Amino acid sequence: MASGLHAASARMLRIARRDPGPDGISPPRLSALAVLAFGGPMSLAELAAAEEVKAPTMSRIVEALVKDGLATREADPANRRKVRIAATEEGKRRLDGGRERRVRALRDRLRRLADSEQRALARGIEVLERVLR
Repeated sequence: MASGLHAASARMLRIARRDPGPDGISPPRLSALAVLAFGGPMSLAELAAAEEVKAPTMSRIVEALVKDGLATREADPANRRKVRIAATEEGKRRLDGGRERRVRALRDRLRRLADSEQRALARGIEVLERVLR
């Protein structure tokens, strides 16, 4: 069961990441933007650690996000020598738009299921959420 769940979740993530959508945000940039939007401002090192990449890789991702107006670099109020990276309102808006598109696409697939299958899946999601707490 665990193997099947792992395979299904990996397949679902691949489908969601396959197309960056009309906004053109690549999956690595989208992931970093989500960390910033939901986790708040953080240093480059913190963001790189959260995304499990090296600092030079994250630096390139952040540079692209800043260039596109999706993130900002700001001096850390506690230590002016440090820089904090934050999602902009535009970044948050684009992130929300991408999420809405992915949810809509998944909803369209789920509508193809029979009512009994939809109820079974809803119950499975409740159980899975409990397992993952």
